[in-house]
Amino acid sequence: MNLVQTPRPQRPRWFRPSGGRPRPIRELLLIAVLFGAYKLGRLLANGRVAEAFDNARGLWDLERRLRLPSELDVQHALLHSDPLVHAANSYYAYVHFPATAAFLLWIYLRRPAHYRWIRWVLVTLTAAGLALHLFLPLAPPRMLTGTGLVDTGALFGPSVYGPPHADTVANQYAAMPSLHIGWAFVVATGLIVSTRGRWRWLWIAHPVITVAVVVGTANHYWLDGAVVSVLLGAVLLVVRPPVTARRSATVPTARAVPRPASASTVRASRGAREASPEPDRPRSAPRPPAPLG
Repeated sequence: MNLVQTPRPQRPRWFRPSGGRPRPIRELLLIAVLFGAYKLGRLLANGRVAEAFDNARGLWDLERRLRLPSELDVQHALLHSDPLVHAANSYYAYVHFPATAAFLLWIYLRRPAHYRWIRWVLVTLTAAGLALHLFLPLAPPRMLTGTGLVDTGALFGPSVYGPPHADTVANQYAAMPSLHIGWAFVVATGLIVSTRGRWRWLWIAHPVITVAVVVGTANHYWLDGAVVSVLLGAVLLVVRPPVTARRSATVPTARAVPRPASASTVRASRGAREASPEPDRPRSAPRPPAPLG
């Protein structure tokens, strides 16, 4: 059966990044530009503290009207165990940036075609998150009084934040959306798509644990994770992964039907059979004479 390959239509390069490994100098410059944009966003967010707390109280009331589970229940589960709360604080402090950096380095070296896709997904998601940080400043739940939540990092350690007015690195009034959760989902998605094997689906544990950690430590609300998940879904619809193994559609062709032989061909074939000598047939052995008596 003959197979006819039908090529699949390709998207523009922006929607489906491809190519070899990009130059490291350009990638370092891109990281520097992103970090500068984050610092600029931190400066632009100054002076909006009252607005951030108003938005936090409104978001807390909205979650209660939506009957979402209380962040307080998750934190109470952590506070029942000192090792557990220390582990959650450490996960929040030491896993977010190192895990993302290690993932980017691995995919840059081992999956260069997928690296370009992940790079654009991460850049687009971070840019959308920074824009929302400026549009909607939001105090984290650990700063919101009257909820019963406590700052587990400050009480039990380790803590990554100091006094908000003296923090020159992080924008502590940028809880919406949670880039902790967004980046964790990017890491899991990249590892699942770029690798093979049934165990690769276990990488989804990273964002699941991150959600529990950021909520239990009172650094983010449930809706912070929900909003970043919607943003990431929109980004993945636009920035598509590379096609590493194209599966072409196969269409079976009609089987060849034997053509009837002409009369002259039939006569020639019959004459050749009659003219050929018939092979000698083996003679049967004579029977022995019957015994007398």
